[in-house]
Formats: sequence, C-alpha cells, structure tokens
Amino acid sequence: MDYVAVNKANWDERAPAHAASTDYGFQRYRDDPEHLSDVVRFDRPRLGDVSGLRGVHLQCHIGTDTLSLARLGARMSGLDFSPASLAQARLLAEGAVDYYEAEVYDAVSVLGAAQFDLVYTGVGALCWLPSIRRWAGVVAGLLRPGGRLFLREGHPMLWALDEKANPAVLRYPYFEQEEPLVFDEPNTYVDTDVVFTHGLAATWNHGLGEVVTALLDEGLRITRLEEHDSVSWDALPGQMTLGPDGEWRLKEAPERLAASYTLEAVLD
Repeated sequence: MDYVAVNKANWDERAPAHAASTDYGFQRYRDDPEHLSDVVRFDRPRLGDVSGLRGVHLQCHIGTDTLSLARLGARMSGLDFSPASLAQARLLAEGAVDYYEAEVYDAVSVLGAAQFDLVYTGVGALCWLPSIRRWAGVVAGLLRPGGRLFLREGHPMLWALDEKANPAVLRYPYFEQEEPLVFDEPNTYVDTDVVFTHGLAATWNHGLGEVVTALLDEGLRITRLEEHDSVSWDALPGQMTLGPDGEWRLKEAPERLAASYTLEAVLD
C-alpha cells in the first residue's frame, strides 16, 4: 500500500469540511484577532513565552494551531502533505504564517537544517507516520542548538483501545509495528453533512518509551513528560464528556485513562 497517497486522499477530501465546521470555528479567528485554538490554550501554560521564536508546526493540517502560535508572537511556518489542507490554512492565516507542502520526513530538505527555535507537533499527528525514529531525526535536524520540541499527542494507551466498543477494550497494538493498521471509515471527527468517498486510512501507534528513546538517541534532552486524563477530540464516542476547557474526558472515573501526553525536549 502507498500509505502516503492513501492518507493524502483522505485528508484532502476532509480539509474543506473541517474548515467549514463549527468545531474548528474559522469565523471566531476572523472575528477576534486574539482568539486561540482550544489546543493551544491548553498548551499555553506549558509553552511559556514563545514571542520572537522561529517555530515550525509539523503536520499542521488547516492551521488553527499554527495561527494561534503566531498570535502568541512566534514567527511560524507550517508544514503538511495535504495541498487542500494548506489551501484552507492560508485562507485563515492571511499571510501571518508561511506554509510548505511536504511530507514530514522531507521537512529538513524543504525548510533547512538547524533553522528553528521551536518544533511544535499537535494532537493526532504521529499516528500517521510509520517510523518514530525517522521523525525524531527530522526534529533534531530542524532545531538549532538550544532549540525545543513541544509535542502534545494522543496517548498510545488511548490509540490501543477499540473506540467502537462500550466500554472500550484493548484491541490494537501499543507498540510500533512494521505494517500499518488500515481502516475504512467514511466519517470524520467533526460535525458535518458532507459525504466522503475516501475512507481508507493507514495509521501506526508509537509507544511512549519508543518516542522518548528515539528522541534521546538523536541527542535531545527530555525536559517534560506529563500525562493527561483528557484529549482534544471525542476519542471514545458515547463514553467521554466535553469540559469547559475544550477537552474530552471519560464520563466516569477519568483517572483510569491516560488520554494524551505532553513531551518537551531540548537539543543541547
């Protein structure tokens, strides 16, 4: 399977529907020049002051988080392999962000080595990549000495659950596998009436230890590893509830599930 072509077709078809959805809320960004995405609002206390930093958002999709970081003062670039996603991101940003169309693994050749103070990756990104070690090499290649990775991601414990079972049960691999999990899902994670024709998607899980070890092996120093009982989308439909912070948690005893994590690392 050509996983890049399969996944690109999936994202290209969904990007306009995502941009038009109330879930992403493009109009809120246009109406309020200080509006930030829920994801970046959650990240902000951990991000600290990013003003003046040169940053890149890998797998930026339609750019709501990228624009939010720019509004916090970072000089942001965004990179994604989906031209349809980038078209929507450019419309939203109106020149406030520089966008580049490329696969993550080509980011250094496209953007240049050792150019960034901050590499940012948001929730729901790493699962589309087959090799976490290759990704860690890209992160190290993009960062200047002293530069920082900021990663918030769905927890591999969450990705291993069967989201269609109630209650959810372990079904999928926790650790990275050579072959992808292939799903044929005609829907998407936002509320939309659009009927999609490209449902196939290829994904991989990456264990928490695999992510940490890959970054350590590339010379990064871990400065934060924090697990959260929440995630930014309704990952287990019917079993989670939306909080005032824009995060979804289990309805009952949310402390049972590590739903996402924040990892920060510095290239010394």
